[in-house]
Amino acid sequence: MTLIRTDRYSWGAIWLHWAIALLVLVNLALGLFHESLLDGIKWVMPVHKSIGITVLALTLLRLGWRLMHRPPPLPADVTGWERTAAKATHWAFYALLLALPLTGWMLSSNPARLRPMAWFWLFPVPPLPISGAAAKLGSNLHGVIGYIMLALVVLHIAAALRHHFLLRDSVLARMAPGLNRNG
Repeated sequence: MTLIRTDRYSWGAIWLHWAIALLVLVNLALGLFHESLLDGIKWVMPVHKSIGITVLALTLLRLGWRLMHRPPPLPADVTGWERTAAKATHWAFYALLLALPLTGWMLSSNPARLRPMAWFWLFPVPPLPISGAAAKLGSNLHGVIGYIMLALVVLHIAAALRHHFLLRDSVLARMAPGLNRNG
């Protein structure tokens, strides 16, 4: 008989979390440095766009998974403000994980300067049927949302490390594969 643990996220949530986290970190680096350190490297933007589409798809899968699988409860000693901050941060992540790739797709879909996309050179990604004004909005928002995502990632990592190393509770262990701390 297999026991289902209620003190950790499900395997699907853990896998999706870490896959999305890795892809977001890579894409933030590609997005931040594509015009400076990586200028002239032809594969950077196609890979950036492909990763963005992948993040969008995985986020939709993660949202579906989240709606069907309750997250484990936070440890009893987590304060009310921390619970509120954690919930707000997680939903902000979902919003940004949808908005960031969608605004990137919008800017690539500008009818005046169409930038064709192909997912890792395997198949074309059709442009969104949007106006030039909508594409411009996507372009204006994409960088801003990227910086907000970067700030939220730093906050999220800092909070996880605070829980693990300073508070020495099980918050990080709930999502970390192979980490087992019982508070």
